Amino acid sequence: MAQLAVRARTLRRGSPPSPRAATIRWLAGRLVLGAVVLFLVSVLLFVVTQALPGDVARIILGKDATAGQVADLRHRLRLDQPLVAQYWHWLSGMLTGQMGTSLQNGEPVADIIGPRMFNSFTLGFASMALILPLAVLAGVFTAYKRDSALDKTFVAVSSLFTALPAFVVGMLLIAFFATSVLGVLPGVSTIPPGDLPWWHPAALVLPITTLTLMGVMYLGRLVRASFIDAMNSEYVQTAMLKGLSGRRILFRHALPNAIAASLPAASLVAAVTITGVVVVEYVYSYPGLGTAVVGAVNSRDLPVLQACILILATAYYLCNLLADVFAVMSRSR
Repeated sequence: MAQLAVRARTLRRGSPPSPRAATIRWLAGRLVLGAVVLFLVSVLLFVVTQALPGDVARIILGKDATAGQVADLRHRLRLDQPLVAQYWHWLSGMLTGQMGTSLQNGEPVADIIGPRMFNSFTLGFASMALILPLAVLAGVFTAYKRDSALDKTFVAVSSLFTALPAFVVGMLLIAFFATSVLGVLPGVSTIPPGDLPWWHPAALVLPITTLTLMGVMYLGRLVRASFIDAMNSEYVQTAMLKGLSGRRILFRHALPNAIAASLPAASLVAAVTITGVVVVEYVYSYPGLGTAVVGAVNSRDLPVLQACILILATAYYLCNLLADVFAVMSRSR
């Protein structure tokens, strides 16, 4: 009777959700939370940019403009409306692809930042395509040669690169490769409007090298630590006791688990790479979102500035979400 009572209570409470249902519920919650976070980011971004000193209409027209001309431009730019109405008009335009008009040259914001966004993501994806295999190779090889001179050198150099800002690494590469020291690469990565980035490979070398070095040194250390933990784990030790070959232990047991444990960090490296693109583009004058942000700040071009920052924030959040998904998947294995 006691067992029947316990079973009846279990049935009334309902069976626990399956792991797949729990994962879907968690992912849905993360998406909802992400939407809320991005909404708050948009509010903060709009308020901060609107609070910048100076009258936008006066800046556009110049000091010689009359009060009537300034009032007419403020009306056309909706600057005379309440702040909430301005925000709603801006947000609805961003969601529908109508990002507004540049205050500097009168062109649609989407036409300005579209090619620049393509250039930035080309730079980011090319860097990640190099970071992932190189970091795995460096981390596994140095872990295999643990406590050797090569391993100690890699740990020291990676610690140095992790501590250095991206613009310092970029300036060092320019000083070495683009000046009289070697002078084999251009120090300014200019790409003519309308050209695809890979049509000018020499202009991409230094920016990609800067991002790749920063990513490999950080992710390589994490892969090294994960591989060492995997080699010291019980299942690898058991495989050794069974007499399995070293190659099979490496490729069938240690390496897959080390890579799985490093996937969340790889997604975070992708997020850092996206934000690091802003600094690297400014250093090399690369025509991407980073230089668009700097130019918009200097010219007080609020629509361009707001669109660029919101796109970068969204990309950063998506990479962090991907890192969380990989972390959940690795824990459920």
